[in-house]
Amino acid sequence: MTLLEAINDQKLFGRWFRDPATWQPWFAFVAALFGLPMTAEQEATYRKHTGREYLPLGAFMEAWLICGRRAGKSFILALIAVFLACFKSYGQYLGPGERGTVMVIAADRKQARVIMRYVRGIITGTPMLAKMIEGQLRADGIDLNNSVTIEVGTASFRTSRGYAFVAVLCDELAFWQTDEAAEPDYAVLDALRPGMASIPGSVLLCASSPYAKRGALWDAYKTYFGKDDPAVMVWRASTREMNATIPQSVIDRAMVRDAASASAEYGADFRTDVQTFISREAIEAVVEPNCLERPPVEGIQYVAAVDPSGGSSDSMTLAIAHFEQLTGIAVLDCVREVKPPFSPDSVCREFAETIKAYGIATTRGDRYAGVWPREAMEKHGITYRVSDLVTNDLYRQLLPRINSGKVDLLDHPVLINQLAGLERRTARGGRDSIDHPPMGHDDVCAAASMALHYAADGNRIHITGADLVGRYSWG
Repeated sequence: MTLLEAINDQKLFGRWFRDPATWQPWFAFVAALFGLPMTAEQEATYRKHTGREYLPLGAFMEAWLICGRRAGKSFILALIAVFLACFKSYGQYLGPGERGTVMVIAADRKQARVIMRYVRGIITGTPMLAKMIEGQLRADGIDLNNSVTIEVGTASFRTSRGYAFVAVLCDELAFWQTDEAAEPDYAVLDALRPGMASIPGSVLLCASSPYAKRGALWDAYKTYFGKDDPAVMVWRASTREMNATIPQSVIDRAMVRDAASASAEYGADFRTDVQTFISREAIEAVVEPNCLERPPVEGIQYVAAVDPSGGSSDSMTLAIAHFEQLTGIAVLDCVREVKPPFSPDSVCREFAETIKAYGIATTRGDRYAGVWPREAMEKHGITYRVSDLVTNDLYRQLLPRINSGKVDLLDHPVLINQLAGLERRTARGGRDSIDHPPMGHDDVCAAASMALHYAADGNRIHITGADLVGRYSWG
């Protein structure tokens, strides 16, 4: 049985498609993905959204689905996951006790739960498939009695090893962010592909609304859209092209608020207003290899900066730096990060001890955390001074220093990845902002940028033309 036949069967998936007319574009996508016969209308839809001339000769090994928000991507991914898990047999490719896995990977656990609810609803709501459930339902997966498991996971190359994948379905990979890898989408995909090699006919399906012109989604679009490749298909469509039930008025209001964002989120256009702020090459050029931390040295004047957190969502970070007057280089000496959950008071005590070890009695910090960081640090003997620059401005100050080689960074992977992940966005009024990408983090690089700034501008001696007689002016 094909997936389209299962969709047309009321005892199977038909009940989930109350108005089949509104799902016609998705039926065309399914037909193309699995190399099924198409109607004339489906052929036209296929050519429009793939830019291809020839019809597929068979099922694709890899498909990239670039669609706007609320187009129906998550439900279709769940439906395909259930079909591949329940209607296919993989026993001949599995070893004793081994299970085939249909892995659905989402940007974060919240999105993963959305897809898992769809999967659970489809299976438990279909009596014929509900009988295949083996054991107890799990929050992150369902085991079936045909030695196949449907499992959801988050974007991490560390947790995707050791599986025999019959299919991998990646949701919103344009927004995958992690501090553990420089390019999380590539890192995860590279870790997944070996697990697919042992199962002939395994499928990789990546679905996402577009974002910036970078990463695996953009590369796939550039490489395969409009190309009649027999193994890889790229399908691009706006929200209403795939789901006409979304009111145009919703999209129109979003366009008025932020045209660049709405064009990407609903029009499936890659954004042109988002650019990488600092190149990774420039960052790596000012990193001292294998130097994880510099111990305190007597006689050096150090500066500390903290990026506070309440302990439930963001990391709390500390950075310590100093300025080399002879070379004009701001040097990063120490970086600390405590990930949530944690006790804010315990972390403040720990950070205060580190700050004192460098002979410092004062730390800088932002004003957005309110009064508690000041009170908590002062409780442990450290004066908390609010920065006179917001993080956005600190990043602006850091850029020329990195590009000119006037900073010396630690070989700290999280710091390097966060700095390289910073984005410059242009607002409608023409004003630029610098921030971490959606679902990303900048806790470590925020503290480091603050420490480097105050080390350079707060302690620097500007040498004038009178330096030959030892006259200096303080900056």
